[in-house]
Amino acid sequence: MSWKSNPRAVLIALLVIHILAHIDRNMVLGFSPQITRDLALSNAQYGFLTGAVWVLSFGVMALFMGTLADRFSRTRVMAAGILVWSACTAASGMAHSFEQMALARFFVASGEAALVPAAVSLLAELFSAERRGGAMGVFFMGIPLGIGLSFLLAGSFESQGWRSTFTALGVAGVMVALPLVLLRDHRGTKDEAPRGAPFRQQVRNVFAVLRSSRTIQAAIAGFVLAHMAFVGLAFMQLWLVRERGFDPGQIARQIGGLQILFGVLGSLVGGVLGDRFARRMAGGHAGFMATLVVLCAPLMIASRFVPAGSPLLYVGLCASFFLPLALYGPALAVIQGHTPAQMRSTVTGVTMLLINVVAIAIGNLAAGAVSDRLAAGGSTSPLTTVLLATDVFSVIAGVFFILAARGPKVMGAQTPIAAH
Repeated sequence: MSWKSNPRAVLIALLVIHILAHIDRNMVLGFSPQITRDLALSNAQYGFLTGAVWVLSFGVMALFMGTLADRFSRTRVMAAGILVWSACTAASGMAHSFEQMALARFFVASGEAALVPAAVSLLAELFSAERRGGAMGVFFMGIPLGIGLSFLLAGSFESQGWRSTFTALGVAGVMVALPLVLLRDHRGTKDEAPRGAPFRQQVRNVFAVLRSSRTIQAAIAGFVLAHMAFVGLAFMQLWLVRERGFDPGQIARQIGGLQILFGVLGSLVGGVLGDRFARRMAGGHAGFMATLVVLCAPLMIASRFVPAGSPLLYVGLCASFFLPLALYGPALAVIQGHTPAQMRSTVTGVTMLLINVVAIAIGNLAAGAVSDRLAAGGSTSPLTTVLLATDVFSVIAGVFFILAARGPKVMGAQTPIAAH
């Protein structure tokens, strides 16, 4: 019996791997006060580590790995990526300068670029269009769980230090990668996903599809802009410690707990309810995403203006954890549903490239540089100003979701091999 005959088990396994990926990726955030102190990093250098370094690696490699996953075994592409990012996570713990940490994080990003394009394509193959958003939502629970656990681990193992924590995570990743090598994922055979074209032709084919579909264009644009919320997350602990007076260890644990609770809730609500509302709501999944923005963005913006003891501060934090994760299921359901099966990994790679260029790299680097400049100019709340600006992009994302909602319904020709 093929391992693909149990889509739910595949989904859970991919979720576990995704959690590990985001623990490794976001442990720099959880230990941000200690790492910036020990390596004497400026805000701009910290923003580069959490942002621009990912574009130089993750964004470009996501496109390349997407084309490989559309042609060859998705499981083996993922296994190779896990081995690379795990080894370089361990190497991150040995860094003694900004340059050494940047190099290690560069290759962590290269390895992680293999996971999402291959996994999203595999889930789109295994789950029907009616359940695809829910499956994507469950898989992308790995983001809040991984981010939350990175903060919880950082808060709990503060005394052990960030170096030993990074080393232990690297060893754990190698152990996870080995079983994936044994799973065979045939491409282009009967009842399996068709095989994509070689790299250059595949990229040309994908961009032809993107040019022809305004629905995909608008959905990707809104999805990318919504990721500016992750810029806010990258600087959240620094903001709460420096400008709201919270204790680093205590607020790390609180951020971790809230990220897990409301990020997971967002993934489930966006995925499961998105599938249900898509059948009833005008605009389908895209209309549902626009509604989420209208509900959450005002709370995020309002939280930047209140003092540390205000309940509205925590309400806004919860909304900022909830919204971006709630968009993953419906956004990818729209994008994958309008994409031919042999191009799904590559289109996901293009989406990840844009997210990392526009939101993660430019967003984080700009946030760090602007906050440094504001602080040098005498501002007492430079991070508050910058994070407020990132919240405004969520509102702009809602406009693009409205445009996507006016497009055609999901392609009916994309029939999965299983409809579980």
